[in-house]
Amino acid sequence: MNKFQELGLNSSLLKAIEDMGFESPSEVQEKTIPILLDEETDMVALAQTGTGKTAAFGFPLIQKINPKSKHTQALILSPTRELCLQITNELKNYSKYEPSLHPVAVYGGASITDQARQIERGAQIIVATPGRMQDMIRRKLTDISKIEYCVLDEADEMLNMGFYEDITAILSHTPKEKNTWLFSATMPKEVATIAKKFMRSPIEVTVGSKNMGATNVSHEFYLVNARDRYAALKRLADANPEIFSVIFCRTKRDTQKVAERLIEDGYSAAALHGDLSQNQRDLVMKSFRTRQIQMLVATDVAARGIDVDDITHVINYQLPDEVETYTHRSGRTGRAGKSGTSIVIVSKSELRKIKSIERIIKQSFEEKQLPEGKDICKVQLLHLANDIKSTEINHDIEEYLPNINKVLEDFTKEELIKKFFSVEFTRFSNYYKKANDLAPVSGGSNANLDPNSTRYFMNVGKKDGFDWMSLKDFLKDALQLGKDGVFKVDVKDSFSFFNTENSETDKVINAFSDFEYQGRRVNVEVTKNSNSGGGKGGRGRKGRGGGGFGKGDFKSGGKGRSRSNDSKDSGFKGKKSKRSGSRGNNIESSIKRRKSKK
Repeated sequence: MNKFQELGLNSSLLKAIEDMGFESPSEVQEKTIPILLDEETDMVALAQTGTGKTAAFGFPLIQKINPKSKHTQALILSPTRELCLQITNELKNYSKYEPSLHPVAVYGGASITDQARQIERGAQIIVATPGRMQDMIRRKLTDISKIEYCVLDEADEMLNMGFYEDITAILSHTPKEKNTWLFSATMPKEVATIAKKFMRSPIEVTVGSKNMGATNVSHEFYLVNARDRYAALKRLADANPEIFSVIFCRTKRDTQKVAERLIEDGYSAAALHGDLSQNQRDLVMKSFRTRQIQMLVATDVAARGIDVDDITHVINYQLPDEVETYTHRSGRTGRAGKSGTSIVIVSKSELRKIKSIERIIKQSFEEKQLPEGKDICKVQLLHLANDIKSTEINHDIEEYLPNINKVLEDFTKEELIKKFFSVEFTRFSNYYKKANDLAPVSGGSNANLDPNSTRYFMNVGKKDGFDWMSLKDFLKDALQLGKDGVFKVDVKDSFSFFNTENSETDKVINAFSDFEYQGRRVNVEVTKNSNSGGGKGGRGRKGRGGGGFGKGDFKSGGKGRSRSNDSKDSGFKGKKSKRSGSRGNNIESSIKRRKSKK
């Protein structure tokens, strides 16, 4: 027996379900459908986005509707045009073997007259956004005074968007004896108020815990300085070449700015916010659904109602004001039983919000370190190699091969591979060699919050030819420490800071007790005060990096532009710096003075 048949669904629905390839009902469907079919009751169902809520109310609604009667028997309210259209299309699929049943979508941005005509011809189910429905009622273009069922889908999102007054006004035009089904991901007090005011002893069904995040979504955060958010975002994108993500910003301005910077840097990205026209919004969403866009940068309001499968990552470029909003954001990934990742790029001042979110979603965040340039280069090279491996040969190239072979005939296979991959490797390598360390430090301030590590001052810096990466490599070699033995490297013009585990302190001091570099002595001291560096941390290098190997060459969407920098690779090419009057010299002197007084 079909598992959906066990829920009590009729043959026409079961046939449509079979056509759509559904095999087993989700948990929210198993819990709600039998009740809604067997009882005339109000219901509050709490379940995460992507768990099959549309079918949970759609199947019983279609089975209970009388298709022979043309008058409106059910109203479904949803927060956005996208979700309104999506629900309508799904209801049409569910009812494909009930040809007399006609769901009609009512939403802004389309002809209200055309929508009124469709209703007049016969619409047993109206799916509407609150604003347009209010307009229809005011103009007396529809009558919902005799409906038998009212569904509030994504109720918490509608209320977060400020539709409380619209919803209450719409519900005041409906009969008291109707059945109201409220479906929501979270249960804030506004949703509870609606339930109390307009529902009669509703049955409550909860999948997971109230406000709980989806269990198949992992939650991570990366701690950076606020000014390094964009550099961190690019690094995360470069480390995940197959990323298909929604990036959330708090304001329309930030959304547009981040999207423009990503596009300029060669990424396949677009913005989605309230200032776009409906046509622009439709084009963006079409491109995103067809994966011509890999990174959709959106505000919370604009992203509501987005239902796109297989989103790999949700990236919180900025945390939302309301903790519950995070639940909706993370619910965009890990849908239909698949796994997903929700990432937060967070500054120190926002760490307390992580704890608040953990309490709400009842899941823990994992703190992760941003990937290093070498690791990103490795990932991108392997990604390019796999792209080449899976590329089908276009045999039209045959006529050009003799000339190509002639140009390359002097090279061995190994040399050709090196040359080919170097084209892409060089721009990533150059970028990450020059990129600053994104560890959340500010001139040494708060850099040694970890009681298990020690912070050091060192009298070499950028003027000696170092950037954070080359200095880190230098220190690992000099100290014979492993890959993660040296961390939180912060390079200034004429001095630097770095951390090691406490257990390595004696080794560090002894190694540099009598050490010379480029003809002068290197001085390393333990910083007694985490604020000993003073000043502001170095900003991220201006310039373009990332964008993915071969974008534009092997895939549609990306631009694949060069991001190499014209400045010379600092590496280990030291040059003596004129240190008189430098901040590093002053700090070094003050440290030595303090030492001599002891």
